[in-house]
Amino acid sequence: MAVPSSAVKLRRILAHFPQELSLAFAYGSGVFQQAGASSAEKENNMLDFVFAVDDSVSWHSMNLLKNRSHYSFLKYLGPKPISSVQKYGAGIYFNTLVPCNGKVIKYGVISTDALIEDLLHWKTLYVAGRLQKPVKILTQNENSKLQSALTSNLKSALTAAFLMLPESFSEEDLYMQIAGLSYFGDFRMIIGEDKSKVMNIVKPNMVHFQKLYSNMLQDCPQVVYKHHLGRMEIDKSPEGQFTQLMTLPRALQQKITSLMDPPGKNRDVEEILLQVAHDPDCGLVVHQGISRIVRLSSLVQSAKTTLTVGMKKSVIYSTKKLYKMSKGWLRKT
Repeated sequence: MAVPSSAVKLRRILAHFPQELSLAFAYGSGVFQQAGASSAEKENNMLDFVFAVDDSVSWHSMNLLKNRSHYSFLKYLGPKPISSVQKYGAGIYFNTLVPCNGKVIKYGVISTDALIEDLLHWKTLYVAGRLQKPVKILTQNENSKLQSALTSNLKSALTAAFLMLPESFSEEDLYMQIAGLSYFGDFRMIIGEDKSKVMNIVKPNMVHFQKLYSNMLQDCPQVVYKHHLGRMEIDKSPEGQFTQLMTLPRALQQKITSLMDPPGKNRDVEEILLQVAHDPDCGLVVHQGISRIVRLSSLVQSAKTTLTVGMKKSVIYSTKKLYKMSKGWLRKT
């Protein structure tokens, strides 16, 4: 008998949930190979999913009927309180360490509107950050606003990376920078995550990153790709950087503004971004702005975990993360 493909296995898991989804995707080490992990480890890793839904209350109501055991004590309060908790932090509600179809899975539920907001403006950079890296799209409805926002998020990731990279860089350098965006400022990178995480994501998945970004790179007038050298060059003039800064997501522009504008001056955003474009530390300022967004959303989202998954599962999940981090340390020694 033929062994089902990974896509078929993922869709079989998806079939256990209410199908009113605007977008569903799988991501992480259970879906994509990571450096330093064997195929057996990949097979045993928890599978991570995100479900975007148009009506969170309705979806949780249906899911409580189908999969009540997935929820913490919040199931006793019903779908409306669950949806209210979902709105805090990064706007996503996770159920984790869920046995499903012979695998252990984690799945997050986010409203379509909240997802579009994050993709366009980087208010939290939580789900938007995951979608800047390769994911396995399992279902997507005909929502042109969502499709446009997904494309906009990838373009913003390229622009932010360009601002933080030197004038000349390799394709791997670019994808390392992009993959690291959503980890800037995340306290879990201090304790709880393998420090080599970004490198482990990029190195075995260069082809997947190229599928995401190669067409955009070809259409980008500010990038020159010197194929014979395997290098890219970007316009680092103040004019070039100002153009890039002006196209960054709104929330990031606001964070950069608050970093650079002393209290009481109240200069407009364009004036401040022009100053940043001329600053030799322009890339560092962009990095600090992203870190401020990620730090807050990751803290609140993690604090929510005890509520949404319960104390016991929260401890087990944290222990697994610490174990993966320690394995990363051991690989380096």
